[in-house]
Amino acid sequence: QVQLVESGGGSVQAGGSLRLSCVVSDNAVGRYCMAWFRQDPGKEREGVAVVDTSDKTTYADSVKGRFTIAKDSAKNAVTLQMNNLKPEDTSMYFCAAGLCLFSTMGQVPLPRHYSFWGQGTQVTVSS
Repeated sequence: QVQLVESGGGSVQAGGSLRLSCVVSDNAVGRYCMAWFRQDPGKEREGVAVVDTSDKTTYADSVKGRFTIAKDSAKNAVTLQMNNLKPEDTSMYFCAAGLCLFSTMGQVPLPRHYSFWGQGTQVTVSS
């Protein structure tokens, strides 16, 4: 069972930056696709970014150019650097691990393809 623990959420003003971190057990960072999702109350969870086992990254259009996902294999962690934050980025952010599927390579991650999830960390951006 892969375990994921997120940290780094908080409150920031629009235009500011936050860095989310997800520590992963069992050296899973090198074996799985690692993704970040976000979810608002009453809404579906949406994919934000993914990094695959070849370090290829894919981003949702809404965060391209502002967010960067990266793996830190030495620390068994995956990070999400969020710059130029906007109020609409306010959400609960989740880290997830799942098998990399050929059919989904290069696509924004979908929750159904991910088996292991963290507990989430809240990001709030004020205008």
